[in-house]
Amino acid sequence: MNRYIHYLEKKGYNSKAIPTYRRSAARFAKWCAAYGTTAETIDYKTFLKYIEHLRKGDSQSNPKGKLKPRTLKTYIGNLKTYFDYLVEENYREQNIIKELNIKGVKKTIITNFLEFEELEDLYYSYPTNKGKEIARKRNKIILGLLVYQGLNTRDLQLLEVENIQLYKGKINIPGTKKSNAREIELKPFQLMEFMEYINEVRPRILRETNKATEQLLLPIGRSFKLHNTVHKLAKELKEINQNFMDVKQIRTSVIISWLRQYNLRKAQYLAGHKYISSTEKYVQDDLESLHETINTYHPLQ
Repeated sequence: MNRYIHYLEKKGYNSKAIPTYRRSAARFAKWCAAYGTTAETIDYKTFLKYIEHLRKGDSQSNPKGKLKPRTLKTYIGNLKTYFDYLVEENYREQNIIKELNIKGVKKTIITNFLEFEELEDLYYSYPTNKGKEIARKRNKIILGLLVYQGLNTRDLQLLEVENIQLYKGKINIPGTKKSNAREIELKPFQLMEFMEYINEVRPRILRETNKATEQLLLPIGRSFKLHNTVHKLAKELKEINQNFMDVKQIRTSVIISWLRQYNLRKAQYLAGHKYISSTEKYVQDDLESLHETINTYHPLQ
């Protein structure tokens, strides 16, 4: 079990969460021993018997009786990670429960997202020819990365000049403890804007602020942090579209748009989610009919 804990640490799991994953694996191993199997050899059909065992409840997993579907889903989600570990360490050939879903868990419907056409309208409607030119051209770069690559403020902050591969037409987004690194294509029009930004706009910002850094996106001032820059940009976007709330809404909307175009794994990669469960939260059943209902009974004034 110590090797599993090391695996979780290596993957960036929070120290407070690791004991929970360890307990789930230990509970499963104990059941396997009693049933006459092991985590390394158990097949899918036998694993379903373990789920039934959990559903009924036992003194260790739930002394009060049957588990609620959401709790059961959490337990199985923990074991999906354990099976990933077994595969990576060559104890198993495949994760037999990777696509297993627990029915009966109510899914939250996201209603305050923007359609992709609205996202593009934010981008194209943002003016670069009023106010401080270098600030607005930088903001246009930021807005493009939000709308077309689904970045968040943390991603923007970590970008360096070398992450932009103009010759390949791609951007490398660094990974963190909470997100995976990924390589995403840039739109053709973004390439032209990045060329101007890197060769002309950014050097001007460096000179004006007297900064020496490889950080790609720079505030105009002493700080290196982008939070105030993004906050000011959000205020301007609100003036373009009253349905706009914040940059988190843009990322949510982009991920939902990806899920309409690609499979779950591709959307997970593009979003940089470490765990498929993070992407699954954006899968909205009956999303289209829900949107029609909202527009019919609650039309915009």
